[in-house]
Amino acid sequence: MRRRRFISGLVGAGAGIGLVSSSGGTATGAVRAAAPRVPGPHDWQTVPAPACTPAAQLLGVAAAGPGLAWAVGEEGRNGGTRGVPLALVWDGGAWTRLDLSHLGLTGGYLRSVAASASAAWAVGTDRGGVARLLRWDGSTWQESLFAGRLAYGTSLTGVTLDAKDRVWLSGRNSDGCVLLRGDGGDDGWTWVTPPPTPPTSAPAGVRVAPDGGVWVYDAALVARWDGETWTELPAPAGLRPTVTGLLPVAADDVWLTGYDYGVGGPPGKPPSVTLRHWDGNAWTYATTPFTVGMLTAIVADERGGPDRIAGWDFWDQTRAHYLRWESGAWVSERGPLSTAPVLLSGLASVPGTGGYWSVGTNSASPYPPAQVYVER
Repeated sequence: MRRRRFISGLVGAGAGIGLVSSSGGTATGAVRAAAPRVPGPHDWQTVPAPACTPAAQLLGVAAAGPGLAWAVGEEGRNGGTRGVPLALVWDGGAWTRLDLSHLGLTGGYLRSVAASASAAWAVGTDRGGVARLLRWDGSTWQESLFAGRLAYGTSLTGVTLDAKDRVWLSGRNSDGCVLLRGDGGDDGWTWVTPPPTPPTSAPAGVRVAPDGGVWVYDAALVARWDGETWTELPAPAGLRPTVTGLLPVAADDVWLTGYDYGVGGPPGKPPSVTLRHWDGNAWTYATTPFTVGMLTAIVADERGGPDRIAGWDFWDQTRAHYLRWESGAWVSERGPLSTAPVLLSGLASVPGTGGYWSVGTNSASPYPPAQVYVER
């Protein structure tokens, strides 16, 4: 059997505002790319990104359009010790590293970002374990207050926007709530009544379905809030599962991505791919082009149906392995060859273009000399 280097501790496990690209005093380290073109369905390209402190990774990405996008993560991580938050912005020609010193963050990371044509938000955690919510002000990220920000037991894990630009945050507070709704102002935040099954931790993420239902998810909880009541699906089975993404198309059409280490095995054993589908009655395993590795993010097409999944193929780590929904099945779509491992953590559609951004790191573990990695 062929062997590949694999290190345990895989990577990846913040009112109306004027959106303009960042320039001038708030940004450093711009990397200028050639005039980009939107790739076709089989034409992923590596995009230059600023050099960051080694052990750098991007965990999330979002786009307002072809000329404005954001990516977030961390840099300078030391194994299990978190580094400092990292944020990049795309201005239509280059990714630029943003100066976050005005936020007073001594450490931590940003894990999720969401955007529309008129708003952008990001969430993360500082080194002291305090949840942070950031709002884009047109040139950089600013701290935004929210209900229970400094209360013990409060955490935020994901962010999304609905069709009315209302902000939805997955998280947890001392009452066990897992969903926080905001109208964009510092005072307009409401924790939604928790679901029937008491959460043991904050859900991994949050998504809004085409019908307006808001879903929260992780390995122990998949639930939908319709504005009045919760509907829970059975928790996806697995021995040591990790859920990385959820795509709710309809109540009887839900996709879930992730990976599972199973039980036993030698040190450094790689995980197995997890792709499940809910048909209204049960979770079923979906066929995937590769089985050893991870699926790390999923996005919808313009109608809200399944579209693309980002993945990491253990047996071919020198390029990203995407899944594309085609004729009722998931088929392979490969990124460009790289001289280093490619591990993606974030995937986003670019409105109005038919294109995508994917972000991650060029290492299979959060150790130096890992650097951020971007494809389009």
